[in-house]
Amino acid sequence: MKWIAIRMLTGDRVKFAGLVFGVVFSTLLITQQLTIFVNLLLRGAAAVHEVPSADIWVMDPAGRTPDVTVPLPETSLQRVRGVPGVAWAAPLMRAGASVRTPGGALEPVTVVGVDDTALTGLPRSILLGQRAALREPDAVFIDALGARRLFGTERDAIDQRLELNDRRAVIRGIVDSEPTFTNSVMLYTRYAQALELLPGSRNRLSFILVRARAEADPAAVARGITAATGLRARVANDFAQDGIDYIIDNTGIPINFGITVALGVIVGIAIVGLTFSLFIRDNIRQFGALKAIGVTNATIRQMVAAQSALVALIGYGLGLALAIAFLELGRIYSDAFKGFYTPWQIPLIAAVMVAGMILLTGLIALRQVLSAEPAEVFR
Repeated sequence: MKWIAIRMLTGDRVKFAGLVFGVVFSTLLITQQLTIFVNLLLRGAAAVHEVPSADIWVMDPAGRTPDVTVPLPETSLQRVRGVPGVAWAAPLMRAGASVRTPGGALEPVTVVGVDDTALTGLPRSILLGQRAALREPDAVFIDALGARRLFGTERDAIDQRLELNDRRAVIRGIVDSEPTFTNSVMLYTRYAQALELLPGSRNRLSFILVRARAEADPAAVARGITAATGLRARVANDFAQDGIDYIIDNTGIPINFGITVALGVIVGIAIVGLTFSLFIRDNIRQFGALKAIGVTNATIRQMVAAQSALVALIGYGLGLALAIAFLELGRIYSDAFKGFYTPWQIPLIAAVMVAGMILLTGLIALRQVLSAEPAEVFR
């Protein structure tokens, strides 16, 4: 009987295609939008993930994220180094600026000043150039996305000169850094060089990167730093989550993506429900004939369940494949999708939503079938 149900469904190709399209559309929209949403949120933690050697980030008590902080006095670095449990502490500057390219254009950038000695804070992956080149006079490294944005290719960016606050900066290397939420061009240089490139107020230190001793608990060391200095000390994972929470709390991204996902579900239910109802109405005489020859309601339920399952499996599979293909093509042809990936939880969430949608529309359709009288076949 299940085979008969499948043949009934696929026999009407237009309605079968409409059912599958509804599920494909919903799956594609849910998976694609949730993937973009999650990856945008993760960009709020990119700056923290870029420095895996630091267990703790120390900042002004008013600081909230890598992009929202208040500069510290230079004396704070020595105070933190004196806290028990601290293996080492390094300075880090993050500040916005504008550079003038050789072509005369102005481009907003984020300047990151890393530790002069160990270069702590520099991304791990260097695509072009040598790590030691950052110690040369006026040397800066630029991220790969910024190099392509300003100069076309990474190789064309090497040895290019930039003007920053009437000072010269020479690009000596290309790094593969994680894009931040603002997606600005990233320039990395030594901390002392950053102080010269960005003259400003008396306090210039953005963060202090801390590594706890091997035998010490980073959370306990962070509490000790706060107690001893009055500064805000956050374990790296907690500070990364702070960046994500800041985006959730201070932007309309969650609401906008939530509305889009909800619309995908609603439109999918509308398409599948309407098409399934039309299919049942057009085949009501066939179901009446089956009931006339003794097919029970339990068997009818199994037949409708088989039809719903086939539509769900085909539609979900095609929708998921299209969503992944969209993401892969985006990563290939657009720098805006750099680093995007689909967490395994998202296809699972989409599957649950599709199952719920199919269950709802199947139950609505099933009511029409069960209420059909065997006499319908004779009308």
